[in-house]
Amino acid sequence: MDNVWSRPRKAPRQTLTLERIVAEAVALLDGEGVGRLTMRRLAERLDTGSTTLYWHVRTKDDVLDLALDAVFGEVRVPSRATMDDTTDGGGDGWHAPVRALIGGWRAALLRHPWSATILDRPLMGPNALERTEFLYETLIAAGLAAPKAAAYSLSNYVMGSVVMQVTWQDREEEGTEGFLRERADRYPALAEHGLDHEWDATFDEGLGYLLAGMEQARRQGTGRLP
Repeated sequence: MDNVWSRPRKAPRQTLTLERIVAEAVALLDGEGVGRLTMRRLAERLDTGSTTLYWHVRTKDDVLDLALDAVFGEVRVPSRATMDDTTDGGGDGWHAPVRALIGGWRAALLRHPWSATILDRPLMGPNALERTEFLYETLIAAGLAAPKAAAYSLSNYVMGSVVMQVTWQDREEEGTEGFLRERADRYPALAEHGLDHEWDATFDEGLGYLLAGMEQARRQGTGRLP
């Protein structure tokens, strides 16, 4: 497999380091979005030539992979000391580190909204893998017999919630919420429950539902959802 992670890292050239490239790429993406990222624009911002830039990265995809993994690097890996073998289902034991990891993951992605548009990329960078490894280790230690399914559910929940929040906030500016409120007679449940976006509270509640189901399976001794 050939990607930016499988190639040997090259030495700095003309004072340009990979760290500088990644930091400037993240700044460009934060300010202007994925659509404005080109190798030429990145080289200009770094005050260097394209040849020097290509010494470190081959393509725009390499830059995006590196930038996305830098976002994952902002997520603090929780202390395993917060986990024990017992839990009351309310956030103690294994719930606490999982909540901390997933919450930190969501916060990092929301600080960089462009990241929500490229989450379909293989997450093979060291920062993403380290945090995924922690999640699997925590779920296995908790006694879940299907840690892959549990990790899949949690990771897709956080990524899906970020995509929805970023997308919906953009659409709110376009008047989508008003459009739906005007049609409350046709969509009463949506009008009553689906338009007031308390994003943080809703995310935490949804995460609680996921963890409660996993906890039920753990307590039943099967480690699997019914």
